[in-house]
Amino acid sequence: MEQQAADVLLATRTALSQASALAVQYSFSILGAVILLVVGWTLAGFVSRWAYEGLSHIHGIDETLARFFTNVIRYALLILVFITVLGQVGVQTASIIAALGAAGLAIGLALQGTLQNIAAGIMLLILRPFRVGEYIETSSVAGTVREIGLFATELRTGDGLYRLAPNSTLWNTPITNFSREPTRQNDLKVSISREDDLDLTMETLMGIAKGNSRVLPSPAPSVFIDSLGDSTISVTLRYWAKTGDWWQVSRDMVKRVKLAFDEKGDPAALRDDSNSPPGKRSNGTATAEKPTRQ
Repeated sequence: MEQQAADVLLATRTALSQASALAVQYSFSILGAVILLVVGWTLAGFVSRWAYEGLSHIHGIDETLARFFTNVIRYALLILVFITVLGQVGVQTASIIAALGAAGLAIGLALQGTLQNIAAGIMLLILRPFRVGEYIETSSVAGTVREIGLFATELRTGDGLYRLAPNSTLWNTPITNFSREPTRQNDLKVSISREDDLDLTMETLMGIAKGNSRVLPSPAPSVFIDSLGDSTISVTLRYWAKTGDWWQVSRDMVKRVKLAFDEKGDPAALRDDSNSPPGKRSNGTATAEKPTRQ
């Protein structure tokens, strides 16, 4: 009995000694893991803020793009910190990394279309073919840009409708930006008969252009014969205006030419071949009258 009691006491002391050693060992491991987690979390926040400030000061980097890259950096650092913490407490991280890689591949294949939109959104935000407030037109969509996101772009059409366009459809097609350049050209065509006074028509058109303060003096307006028909002559007035005034100027010029021709009393056909965006394009024709010499 005494020998059995001694054996039990020895086994108990051995177990307590091993438990104490394991407790000390894992206490340091857990303490180290907690310290790594706190330091890594703080460092990830500091690096992400530093990256955001740096990206915000780069010319041409959009706010959305800066926040996106900042979040990518932050979460990448946090994943690295968590893997390091798991390794500190004795977890085999090789299998975890392999599992994360396989999961990432599966998610990438499942979200292939979404990732295309994100990639296209990043390229749109970097290259900036259009900005918020500009009027654009593609083969499938047209409207004023309201917001550029990573997945899609919001537009407002010329007739006041809301439209959401996936970024991949905008990136993979030619884009016409009607608002980017500070000035725009416009052609106003007048069709007269061969018997009408060509010189007077051209002088009248040039006088109307020079008399409009919103028509730019440079490039200077010009009047020329555009084409010859069997019984008619097509005369074109070409002028430039500021992009912000272009629509109003083009309508005002049609009105001024019509009134000037009405005053002179000799008929001619007037049409405006403005290269205007959908929702703002005039496809009809108006009748005007050409002046005659007294």
